[in-house]
Amino acid sequence: MSDCILPPALESGDDVAIVAPGTSHASLFPHVYELGLERLESVFGLNPVEFPTATKSPEWLYDHPEARAQDVMDAFADPDIAGVIAVIGGADQVRILPHLDADVLRENPTRFYGTSDNTNLQTVLWNEGIVSFYGGNLFTDFAMQGSMHDYTVEYLRRAMFEESFGELRPAERFTDEDLDWADPENLDKRREMESNPGWQWRGGEESVTGRTWGGSLEVVDMQLSVNRYLPDPEKLDGAVLLLETSEELPSEFDVRWVLMGMGERGLLSRVSAVLVGRAKARSMEVARTPDEREAYRERQRDAIADLVAEYNPDSPVVFDLDFGHTAPVAPIPVGGEVTVDPERERIQFEY
Repeated sequence: MSDCILPPALESGDDVAIVAPGTSHASLFPHVYELGLERLESVFGLNPVEFPTATKSPEWLYDHPEARAQDVMDAFADPDIAGVIAVIGGADQVRILPHLDADVLRENPTRFYGTSDNTNLQTVLWNEGIVSFYGGNLFTDFAMQGSMHDYTVEYLRRAMFEESFGELRPAERFTDEDLDWADPENLDKRREMESNPGWQWRGGEESVTGRTWGGSLEVVDMQLSVNRYLPDPEKLDGAVLLLETSEELPSEFDVRWVLMGMGERGLLSRVSAVLVGRAKARSMEVARTPDEREAYRERQRDAIADLVAEYNPDSPVVFDLDFGHTAPVAPIPVGGEVTVDPERERIQFEY
């Protein structure tokens, strides 16, 4: 693919837009929302500017996809806005895409931060040659962690204030425990942490360099079904595929079917490497022991590794990176150039 543009870096004191391209829980859990805003100011020195959709109810937002799209465009077009931050993900962001004017985004490149359902908007930005960041949701990454994890703060600072994201390294500890957003006392609690054994490398042995594309596996699967906003296949030649699974906890069979569909569509054979975020393995509804959680993750690793090996045996696959639905997170550049080096077990972003 052609080079992507990294939008200008933020500076201390800059205005950042808070928008809801997916949904928002601000009206349901205002204490979490306010904590996220406060940390943008106190930890990062930024001035959050709340756009109209930021505090609307989930029901209102579902009924008004055009308003969500308009907020995104207004935020990008505003010369005083240095960055755009999603409140959270959602489940229907694909419905805002027909209402977006891609010219507005392309002519006003601005750093965008979000995960999960925000893969939809990030696919549009990728098509327009704009680097965005898979990470930095207001609710999940700025709030609800006790004090913010040092790892998250470090990599958010890179994604906001630096011209190069640099080398990625594993976090020392991680968690996929949920805390109930409805209980304000949870704002001061740290979730149960586990030691991080590091990344798992499988597949190819040669160092490769390419531009990242992807995000939430479930959203990528939906995009494959919709087939209106995907990049032209030839633009994915040599790309580095990003994948991670959500709090829906898909089975290894679900994951296998998605990867098989990508393989049969000819996408897996085009990419040069696959980077996989650590799978979230429990939820408020599904409790698992540590051994059960690791077994769940291993089944997902096997499913992905098997299908990549079938359709692209020379492609290295790296598992358990710290992006997605576990914590802490690094907001990975989407569209940024990355070198994946199996021999040195190193992942280096140029930007």
